[in-house]
Amino acid sequence: MQLDPPHSAATALAHRLHARHQGATAQALIAAAVDEPDLGRLAVVSSFGAESVVLLHMLAQVAPDLPVLFIDTRLLFPETLSYQQEVAATLGLTNVQVIRASNLTLQAEDPGNTLHQRDTDACCDLRKTRVLAAALEGYESWITGRKRFQADTRSDLPRFEADGPRVKVNPLADWTADDLRAYIETHDLPRHPLVSRGYPSIGCTPCTTPVAEGEDVRAGRWRGQDKEECGIHFVDGRAVPGPAPSARQDTNDAPQLLKRA
Repeated sequence: MQLDPPHSAATALAHRLHARHQGATAQALIAAAVDEPDLGRLAVVSSFGAESVVLLHMLAQVAPDLPVLFIDTRLLFPETLSYQQEVAATLGLTNVQVIRASNLTLQAEDPGNTLHQRDTDACCDLRKTRVLAAALEGYESWITGRKRFQADTRSDLPRFEADGPRVKVNPLADWTADDLRAYIETHDLPRHPLVSRGYPSIGCTPCTTPVAEGEDVRAGRWRGQDKEECGIHFVDGRAVPGPAPSARQDTNDAPQLLKRA
């Protein structure tokens, strides 16, 4: 008997939704995802970064109570933490869930908060990838704010894609930097305070630097390293989200989940 490939159901669903919603606007795509029963339990994952407010504003128009997962790595800029609360309050988002690695895990694996100096991939895995993977256990699908223009690794980004057993929805995949800027100005949305200080892409404090005029928008992320994404590992030649095969999550030490409006 021939077995279906792993996660073939998610791949088939992503293809069906892609065909069904070709030509839909980002706003319509978000509304459709919220109402799509085949997507099951749905969440949004947001960094509350430089451009995040666009997706979050669209979400607030149709489902302000949809879970929004925000990973607090405990190495974020203070401005990002303040901005997260400002955006949630301004847009009326009522179900922002702050997730982070537990104190026990951090004490065991990065007691001096210096892991990023030795191994940025391991740091991202500890503080982001494994935390998000645990949080997504409660959902069948999730929405992201990724765009094709942001990096070479995203140049072929579809609007619907299989992500392991889940479907990932990328409503802004084909948006440009000009589209985002125009939307923010039209709707008078709050900007992340670091944008005006030369940070067009914002991650953790130790691994994010300002970007000079003419540089790629993500040039300030992990500057000087051969790294473009956080939490991405290659298995059998494919880029896949999630922890490296050697990564371990102690079931007695689950990541912390906080709820903050």
